[in-house]
Amino acid sequence: MLFKQKQKSSMECEIFEQANVLDNLLQTHVNDNNYILFDIPVDINKVVLVASGSSYHCARFTADLFGNVAQIEARAIYSSEFLLKSVVPHNNDILYVFITQSGETSDTNSALKKAKELGMRTLCITNKKGSTIWEASDFKIDCHAGEEKSIAATKSLTAQMLCCTLLVLKYAAHKGIDISKYIEELKTLGEFVNKTYELYPQIKKAAKFLRKYKNIVVTADGISYALAKEASLKIKETSYINVYSNILGEFMHGHVAVLNNKPAMIHISLEELSYTAIKNLNKIAEDYNPPLTILGYSNEKINTKFHIDINCESSIVKSFCLVVAAQILALEIALALGRNVDKPHGLNKVVKV
Repeated sequence: MLFKQKQKSSMECEIFEQANVLDNLLQTHVNDNNYILFDIPVDINKVVLVASGSSYHCARFTADLFGNVAQIEARAIYSSEFLLKSVVPHNNDILYVFITQSGETSDTNSALKKAKELGMRTLCITNKKGSTIWEASDFKIDCHAGEEKSIAATKSLTAQMLCCTLLVLKYAAHKGIDISKYIEELKTLGEFVNKTYELYPQIKKAAKFLRKYKNIVVTADGISYALAKEASLKIKETSYINVYSNILGEFMHGHVAVLNNKPAMIHISLEELSYTAIKNLNKIAEDYNPPLTILGYSNEKINTKFHIDINCESSIVKSFCLVVAAQILALEIALALGRNVDKPHGLNKVVKV
């Protein structure tokens, strides 16, 4: 399906609003003394994050952050999967966090209802005050992203990520962990997202190349895997290309055979590549030689077709930059293919009961 672009799409406009959205959101939820203004239950030892689509990728990212930063056990689960489980965690020290842009995602709202029936405390992170999930939740966090017209989540996702990061830091502070360094790093978010926008020509060049492929594989390790899943979804839903994401280490166990179909490959690396990652990427190059694009850290031992990175020492801040870079990549691939990026065929923004 071809679509003739007459003016800037809502998706493009919303991608470029993110630096301001994130700065404003930080000022809304953090006071001058670097105190995070969320109301949360404090007697929590475990967190379960429930969401769908891009919001699930935010949940997956957040689950890793809870462990890495706040030293709290956390897991992410798809809303639809949660509803199918006959037994779910329901101890008194568990907080259920529900993430939804609209507050009206039907399976996420149903999942919240199920959690409340079990007597669980619930917290929602949403861009819509007064929505169904807002009214039903015990605790609430407003994303303040503003209206998002494009079906593809961009500014609503990064706003969710920032709210979730602050939630993690709030719990870390409650445990006596010094979070001042993290807060100071987050104050540079707008600056680094603006620097990511400057990579547009490089990203557009990579997109022009990748649009020729009907299949793309996206890999990552650790916390970067949540970003890989999001990049995969963004390209898939805007371009209709078959994009497949996997943890790099797991990809080597049989899944790597899909490279016989000659797809392009993207690897996302929020942190410096480990010895094992370098070994796996070189093994892939030796056996299959797919054109490789790396978003984030690379290594001189890796041969890349394109390498797109932002020089940022904070891994948390860099995660936002790589998400924005992936959004731009998806946008440009879709535009190069003549797709309507704001209204992909067969997709709707809000799913209601």
